[in-house]
Amino acid sequence: MTAFRLLRTQPIYLITVVLVGTLVGWAFPQDLGFWRSMAIVTGWIGSGLLLASLLLMIREPWLAARLGGLEPMYLWHHRLGIGAYLFLLLHPLALAADAWQESAVQAWSALDPWQQGWPVWLGWGSLVGMMAGLMVSLSPRLTYATWRKLHHVLTLSVLLGGAHLVLLGLEAPLILAPLLAVFFLLWRLLRADYGLAAHPYVVNQVTRQTPDLIEVSLRPLARSITAQPGQFVVVAFFRGPGFQGCGEYHPYTLSAITPDGHVSLGIKALGDCTRHIQSVPPGTAVRVQGPFGEFMRASVDGPSLWLAGGIGITPFLARLRSGPLTQVVRLIYLYRNQADAAYLHELGELATHQPQLSLQLVASGDGLPDLPTLLPSTEDLSRCHCYLCGPVGLINAAVAVLRQRGVPAPNIHFERFDFR
Repeated sequence: MTAFRLLRTQPIYLITVVLVGTLVGWAFPQDLGFWRSMAIVTGWIGSGLLLASLLLMIREPWLAARLGGLEPMYLWHHRLGIGAYLFLLLHPLALAADAWQESAVQAWSALDPWQQGWPVWLGWGSLVGMMAGLMVSLSPRLTYATWRKLHHVLTLSVLLGGAHLVLLGLEAPLILAPLLAVFFLLWRLLRADYGLAAHPYVVNQVTRQTPDLIEVSLRPLARSITAQPGQFVVVAFFRGPGFQGCGEYHPYTLSAITPDGHVSLGIKALGDCTRHIQSVPPGTAVRVQGPFGEFMRASVDGPSLWLAGGIGITPFLARLRSGPLTQVVRLIYLYRNQADAAYLHELGELATHQPQLSLQLVASGDGLPDLPTLLPSTEDLSRCHCYLCGPVGLINAAVAVLRQRGVPAPNIHFERFDFR
């Protein structure tokens, strides 16, 4: 990880250290044997990591802005969740190691749930649920809708773990840990999943760009969001004239932002829900949460390279639609073929009227394009800021070429949209 990314995620490290350190400090055992002490310490380290993981799943624009964005938040949500499971798994093993000093039978009785009561049953239930939930979370083959439903197994495991702590009879400060976990779960459930933090909008206009890509213009029904080109929103489509949306919140990059609060989204059919949205009519109710992301928000001096792959053209289009460029920009737009190319005519018009913009259109087919040939030379990339948006494989390949040509990591800007 580069120093730049370490700096962005520094608040996440601090929160994790504070949560783990506070719990372990409060519960640190006195005058107990080694393995008994290890059981207590590993249990509270796991609890602290779990609390930090739960905090990072909360989807609020103000929180994401302070913690480096949703991408590092969700990445560390996964990492800390796995770390919590491993430390919590060590907790009963350390208890068994402590009992082993008396006899093997005592060690087995410490692990055997059938020889224990409700507190231990709930603890084992939490561990089994956490293991099953993590296996589901890390499975790349599940559909998004199935993944979301099965992800609630982890919610159940957290509740079982909290009940395990309560039945053990915690002291007053430590009882806050399970209460805080429930608070984080309810926050996420009500504000993000049920949309209490989202703004009501309605579909104002639908424009088909390609056979599998539409642009949807949304009109605010109350207070509109305040967004900048390059940012994205999380949107759910609901009921409309002869239409029933899937009601799932998905991230979409803004393709236009108007002064009267209207926003536009480019939506490509990439899954069951987005394929269904291709037939959304005007008048459909929509809820919008955000904005999120810092892509293109920082002002830079000198020339810029914009590399767009497919639907990745939308943040650059939003910037071009917002007004004249103030610096030299070379935009390379990659698409599979002519039928897959969206916004070509408008991009041509924008390039005609914006002398600072150099537009390069490339039909690259189904495979990775020849990036070493397409990207500028090392000399042309000097002092250049590079903005990349597109499929993960394209971004990874472009970053590798740019780094080989001497572009420093802080000058390479991209955001991923894999929020599972």
